[in-house]
Amino acid sequence: MKTVIKLAFVALFALGMASAQENQGFSSSKKSSPAPKEVASSDANAPAAAQSVPEPPVDEADVYRIGIEDDLQVSVWREPELSVQVTVRPDGMITMPLLNDIKVTGLTTKELQAQLIEKLKAYVTEPQVTVIVRGIKSRKVYLMGQVTHPGAVQLNSRKTVLQLLAEVGGLGPFAKDNMYVLRTENGQSKKIPFSYKKMLKGDMKDDIVLQPGDVIVAP
Repeated sequence: MKTVIKLAFVALFALGMASAQENQGFSSSKKSSPAPKEVASSDANAPAAAQSVPEPPVDEADVYRIGIEDDLQVSVWREPELSVQVTVRPDGMITMPLLNDIKVTGLTTKELQAQLIEKLKAYVTEPQVTVIVRGIKSRKVYLMGQVTHPGAVQLNSRKTVLQLLAEVGGLGPFAKDNMYVLRTENGQSKKIPFSYKKMLKGDMKDDIVLQPGDVIVAP
């Protein structure tokens, strides 16, 4: 009987040792496992394109520059006697009450507004000025030679030579196919050839986008 009890005690002891070793191995394996890395809330090395902000659309008031013969409305808030409608003179000037002659050609409306505000500070407390282009007359191109209607034409939108010729009725009956556009850039005059016949055949790659001041010549 003592022998049986002794054997049973030894078996229970061995079983307990094995269980303890198994638990220890499990605990050790948990400690040795590397902890998962935390995902950064923001990636400092993200591509610049992914972080870029789209540029705002271009405001036309920042692009268009006032020219000779343009009609302007200048409004000074709460100062009706200082508010005027004027046309830019050939010398590039307008006349304002209190301020007399002011050079405006080449300025945007925002630049002119800022200039008038500074000048009016001597007469008005915190002046607020708005400048609106009521009529664009300074953007012109000129047709010369064998065209149906020669002369100056307003250019108030994007337009090519072929589109303009279509608007004015095309070429005269004796026009040759050696047309060209005279253009002044940086004080230098250049001649840009233009083939009317190619355009009529559908070869539009050489059509010329017009710029203010261009002269279209049809010999």
